[in-house]
Amino acid sequence: MRQWVIRQGATSLQDLELREVPDPVAGPGEVLVRVRACSLNFRDQIIPLGFYMGGTVDRDTVPLSDGAGEVIAVGDGVTSVGVGDRVAGIFFQDWMDGPPNPAAGVALGAPPAPGMLQDLVVLPERGVVPIAASLSFEEAACLPCAGVTAWNALMEGPHPLREGESVLVLGTGGVSLLALQIARAAGARVIATSSSDEKLERARALGAQQTINYRNVPEWGAEAAALAGGGVDHVVEVGGAGTLKQSITAVGFNGEIALIGVLTREGDTNPHALMFKGGSIRGIFVGSKGMAQRLNAFIDRHGIKPVVDRTFPMEQALDAYAYQQSGSLFGKVVITL
Repeated sequence: MRQWVIRQGATSLQDLELREVPDPVAGPGEVLVRVRACSLNFRDQIIPLGFYMGGTVDRDTVPLSDGAGEVIAVGDGVTSVGVGDRVAGIFFQDWMDGPPNPAAGVALGAPPAPGMLQDLVVLPERGVVPIAASLSFEEAACLPCAGVTAWNALMEGPHPLREGESVLVLGTGGVSLLALQIARAAGARVIATSSSDEKLERARALGAQQTINYRNVPEWGAEAAALAGGGVDHVVEVGGAGTLKQSITAVGFNGEIALIGVLTREGDTNPHALMFKGGSIRGIFVGSKGMAQRLNAFIDRHGIKPVVDRTFPMEQALDAYAYQQSGSLFGKVVITL
């Protein structure tokens, strides 16, 4: 079978290579999945560069956490899935449900876990979830990291999104567009930001009622607060340190900022302004298997289709990485196998 590998000690995307290796076999309690599609996340860009947690990879590593396919074999003792089932891997292999905890286990696509960018992958029975019945493999591959992150940000925690509330999404990447779609399906009002008027028009077509071009409106946090009638109920903060100050300005009384992003590393992160309006910041690091299951049920119920911007064949995986880094990105980049 084929698999892409990040070579041990990698510091560049050029340290990825496509290899032929023997087919794996499912052992007791494991399932063998024929991967049909994978999607890229920002995390997948920084792992080969050596910038992810722990630095450079300490062993040859198959990349990507997000993939979907069908089960083609099961090991002894497997009862919850069977041959022919359409499944996706879950990001954290041991976080079944409940709040964040120190026993979430390994995360796919980084040592010591396997990755999904290979024809066949062996995962523990608990480490897969049936995909939404209404989605293709390409669409379902967009969800294990970005989709569950967006779902966690809006629908889990102490203040789940309620109908009629307002949501601010930053940019038009995978997490932000999935959050937009979830929020609209839940009956929320969505404000979207981008530096591109063309992308803002596309966000409106997906359901965003109001938009802000942050190049034209540098103080976009205050603008978002005004558009929301005094403050936003939920901010899906994917930007990181460079955007957090504006998100704190945008959030309203008793509002919540879901802190996700690491796209920018420098900026004002002083949370003091939250004190005056009872706002909060909740850290989001993907989510659990239970969240993935609830997201899939919600998607089937509301007919949500993840936005697949472009697809690339497996042999052109490096082109997929390059496109995801480009300013053209709108939604998710998918690799088909």
